[in-house]
Amino acid sequence: MATKHKAYKHVDYLWDKEKAAILKDDEVALLLYRSNLLGADLRITNYGGGNTSCRTIEKDPLTGKETEIMYIKGSGGDIGSLTRSGLAGLYVDKLRALKNVYRGIEYEDEMVGLFNHCIYDLNSKAPSIDTPLHGLLPFKHIDHLHPDALIAIAAAKDSEKITKEIWGETMGWVPWQRPGFDLGLQIEQCLANNPKIRGLILGSHGLFTWGDTAYDCYLNSLEVIEMASEYIEEKVTKKPVFGGQIITSLSGGKRKEQASLIAPLLRGLCSSDKPMIGHFTDADVVLEFVNSKDLSRLAPMGTSCPDHFLRTKIQPLVLDIDADIDLSNTEEVLNKIVPAFERYRKEYQEYYNTCKKSNSPAIRDANPVVIIFPRVGMFTFAKNKQTARVASEFYINAINVMRGAEAISTYTSLPRQEAFDIEYWLLEEAKLQRQPKEKPLSRKVAIITGASGGIGKAIAHKLVEEGANVVLTDINNDALKTAALTFKKDQVSTVICNVTDEKSIEKAYKKACLDFGGVDIIVHSAGLAISKPLEETTTKDWDILQNVLVKGQFLMAQKGVEVMRKQQLGGNIINIASKNGLVSGPNNIGYGTAKAAQQHMTRLLAAEVAKDKIRVNTINPDGVIVGSKIWEGAWAEGRAKSNGITVEELPAFYAKRNLLNQIILPEDIANGVFALVSILDKSTGNTINVDGGMANAFVR
Repeated sequence: MATKHKAYKHVDYLWDKEKAAILKDDEVALLLYRSNLLGADLRITNYGGGNTSCRTIEKDPLTGKETEIMYIKGSGGDIGSLTRSGLAGLYVDKLRALKNVYRGIEYEDEMVGLFNHCIYDLNSKAPSIDTPLHGLLPFKHIDHLHPDALIAIAAAKDSEKITKEIWGETMGWVPWQRPGFDLGLQIEQCLANNPKIRGLILGSHGLFTWGDTAYDCYLNSLEVIEMASEYIEEKVTKKPVFGGQIITSLSGGKRKEQASLIAPLLRGLCSSDKPMIGHFTDADVVLEFVNSKDLSRLAPMGTSCPDHFLRTKIQPLVLDIDADIDLSNTEEVLNKIVPAFERYRKEYQEYYNTCKKSNSPAIRDANPVVIIFPRVGMFTFAKNKQTARVASEFYINAINVMRGAEAISTYTSLPRQEAFDIEYWLLEEAKLQRQPKEKPLSRKVAIITGASGGIGKAIAHKLVEEGANVVLTDINNDALKTAALTFKKDQVSTVICNVTDEKSIEKAYKKACLDFGGVDIIVHSAGLAISKPLEETTTKDWDILQNVLVKGQFLMAQKGVEVMRKQQLGGNIINIASKNGLVSGPNNIGYGTAKAAQQHMTRLLAAEVAKDKIRVNTINPDGVIVGSKIWEGAWAEGRAKSNGITVEELPAFYAKRNLLNQIILPEDIANGVFALVSILDKSTGNTINVDGGMANAFVR
């Protein structure tokens, strides 16, 4: 067993002895530290994959006697972000006593309920299906991981022989079996037959390693993975990867161009059951696979590791179209790819019908999760960005597994029935049913102009809070970066966008399509204000107001509707106008005219695109002073002057002049947008005033 650190090429050694020394008297803290380090390296295990555990001696609250407790990652957790709240703490003696009541492999599922009778820590996360795999072993620290290199060996045709070739008698090997109590018994028996092993490989599944301390366990895991990786890399050099490349990738810019054009079409087709969010990658490892001779043989075989295909489906859809095709011709492209989707759905239905049992859950969405576009890259579609990104990462893991297995032997995937029994496992279905209810805007993508400003940023936060993914656009790069820092990973993406420039807007929509698959909600919030009397208003003033407010709105709608029509999922356009588009007042000729144009354009658009199930509405704010960039300069001075007050008196002045005597905040405008894109789902061509009640701005 490894006892000292050495240099590694294929894994990252991240252990900080000073940090670990602080935790030395807390085995659970060391478990969490080790887990987080292992989860930080996607070559070791992917998001949500793997399981780690440790043993402690605790005082039994009922008997007062010292007893052995196992802490293990709970169901649905991720070792990379694991905290104490994600652990299950169980009595080891009670776990082992479950052998006395185990009735055989046909009664596997009933054992999961019995895990609850073994719980020591009443704050435990639900114990995972892997609990007995750890609990029936005697070691103080255990890692169960899914490294690409180890799964490549586990998925090789002669996996057991290769295991012996690499590690001799120091590693055990257990053939494929679905995780559960019986697999725990097999692992226990493997150790009994081979008491000196440092770990074992589960056929088609993953790796188990252990150690007397958290550090020993960590080093053991790294060293075993390193040995497997070195073995594979030495073999890879001796023959062409995936049989060699038979086609050449498009250039990087052309790949992104084609991907952005086809993404909304793919998203629409993948959303025939429920709307989906997309992710795209053209990473080198993906291109090596999708351009290879063996793609046509390996892709239909499907993945081997259960953690992979639970997130990617059993196999991808490979597009059989020329990567140089003119993707602007939507009808022609759909004629080529719709039959592939229909075939995929039919085959998935046949897979379900052939493998289902009397108590199987109903068939799930038959659309592909992974879509391969040779010469371009790979798309994944799922319920949200994180799930789509993780699916992409898992399929890259699967590619690495196939690469390794083919280099050392021949790749084997799970038999379809075994795969089905995992995918439609009643315990897996129960886990899905326990997931939180989706938020109102889940599965939606919004693009917001002026998103670093007070109103734009508030709208972005509201839409994200309600489940949407958002593309933040602004002309100010620094402000955009600052705004993005207020969101979490996968919630938003950013792109510089000058709404007066058609090419800049096209670029923004391409970013939305690449990052999320398309767009469902367009919010034109970019704006500025100029308050001058007629004689002082210059043509420059006039042009910039018309360009940003009116032309910008027109271009955002024109390019956005083009994307929405490709998806055929309907959509929403919300234009942030102003009370000044309805009310006549002094010193406001340029701004008021532009806002009026925005409002009427909304009505015109609503009438035109209703046939596409696209709704177009206006929000009219008034007096949004707090947090608004418009009120930071000359506009505030102009409005104060026209009303005979100081700038400092403006917030109170505007609050007093509305019927409700309320200060209007950016968050109020955001609530109006949310209402229009969710609750008021049969409203189009309408104007919602968010102004506290201004009688002279009443629209009816």
